Amino acid sequence: MKLSVIIPCYNEEETVASLFSEMCEVFSSRGIEFNAVFVDDGSKDSTAQKLSEIASKSDHQVKVVYFSRNFGKEAAIYAGLQQADGEYTAIMDGDMQHPPAVVADMVDYLDSHPDTDCVTAVQNQRIEGCVLSFFKRSFYKIINRAASVEFVSGASDFRVFRRAMVDAILSISEYYRFSKGIFSYVGFNTHYMPYIARERGGGKTKWSFGKLFRYAMDGIIGYTTAPLKFLSLVGTLMSIASFIYLIFIVIKRLAFGDSVAGFATLASLILLLGGIQLLGLGIIGEYVGRNYVETKKRPIYIARKITDNRQNKKDSE
Repeated sequence: MKLSVIIPCYNEEETVASLFSEMCEVFSSRGIEFNAVFVDDGSKDSTAQKLSEIASKSDHQVKVVYFSRNFGKEAAIYAGLQQADGEYTAIMDGDMQHPPAVVADMVDYLDSHPDTDCVTAVQNQRIEGCVLSFFKRSFYKIINRAASVEFVSGASDFRVFRRAMVDAILSISEYYRFSKGIFSYVGFNTHYMPYIARERGGGKTKWSFGKLFRYAMDGIIGYTTAPLKFLSLVGTLMSIASFIYLIFIVIKRLAFGDSVAGFATLASLILLLGGIQLLGLGIIGEYVGRNYVETKKRPIYIARKITDNRQNKKDSE
């Protein structure tokens, strides 16, 4: 098989059929043999039924992984990679914002550049608010300064890999997954291809500001210990400042007979130090909590059912 296309789906009943039809049309016209790997991430609408209909009616090979509940997009990507068996493997969203024609262009690029292992689509022009854009730029600046791997601004999960890179990604079976970090961590030669995302074909975005913030924190905590180093630096500076202030108070008392400053100063210092300590405990707790969950060795996802229409047709013959 030339190409396996992974499509994580969560409440995408309005778009999956249209997306698959467009995939068939584009890939057939470009002469690309492909199969589709849909992952139903515990959808609460009729996405699962739509995927079953696609698999039963299509002449192309269609695999569908049905999760027992919602495990998140990162788990869905991992499950799709496990089921992909093509020479190339693509990841694209199920909301039709990722054009199949761009996937075909990425496949053509890999064909003509044998030394390239991955082609990543980069959205240079994004339609989003100033506040969200500011936080995204800040995230990339922070994580690129702190992490040992590079994160390219605008690069998403929309990409095509060679088989060797897929195998390397699957070898990393950590529970808390941050795909952008994993893709950078495994290395390999990557080409960044600009593209323009389309409007959603239907439904609503699954990403809120809170979820994006948490996703950013997952990346920072998962790929750098900078927050812990920051705490060490703050603790050192506060200790030095406290020691200097202590000497100042002693000298002031002995030399001039002045009493220690009043209640307001004391209360402010207690609140400041207490806040820093609680912040530190929270950051340390994030790292300790993740280690605790990792030691349980829980599965990244649980599949309620996995179907393959080609295998089903063989069994029925």
